[in-house]
Amino acid sequence: MAVDEKTKAAAWSQIRQFGDPVLMEASHDVVVDDEVRKLADRMIKIMHAADGVGLAAPQIGVLRKIIVFVLDKEVNVMINPRISWMSDETITDAEGCLSLASLAVDVERAKAVKVEGEDLEGNPLIFEEEGLRARILQHEVDHLEGMMIINRTSREQRKDLMARLRKVRLPGED
Repeated sequence: MAVDEKTKAAAWSQIRQFGDPVLMEASHDVVVDDEVRKLADRMIKIMHAADGVGLAAPQIGVLRKIIVFVLDKEVNVMINPRISWMSDETITDAEGCLSLASLAVDVERAKAVKVEGEDLEGNPLIFEEEGLRARILQHEVDHLEGMMIINRTSREQRKDLMARLRKVRLPGED
């Protein structure tokens, strides 16, 4: 889906960046209603316009447990997600984040997870995923707990990431 520069800049202007205090706070459970559905729709639009594969509500300044993500080109919404199981086996791989200007850093994650929550009708929803799909879910659930990938890296990687962040310009910044 091609997005014009104005739309991309508008999306990026809504995404909170590293250093914003809201990204370090825990989110609150929600009850599914029309307001939550509208928020999820807004999140999906922002995620697509910013070329992301996932977005958590805190990334747009809303401390509510809502995540949107893409698995196999299908957009998913999960309300009140929680990881109910994760494998002991882990994989370390590069991982980017819209709240870190899409910069990537190596992060160790469980190879497989089970995430439980609700759909947009309030019905139970379960994802059992592995590999990249498990990584995406773990990343977004982390955001709901005030955790970012920069918190899961080595001291050396954090220093490198901070240096790269100082040089990056988001779409729409002059």
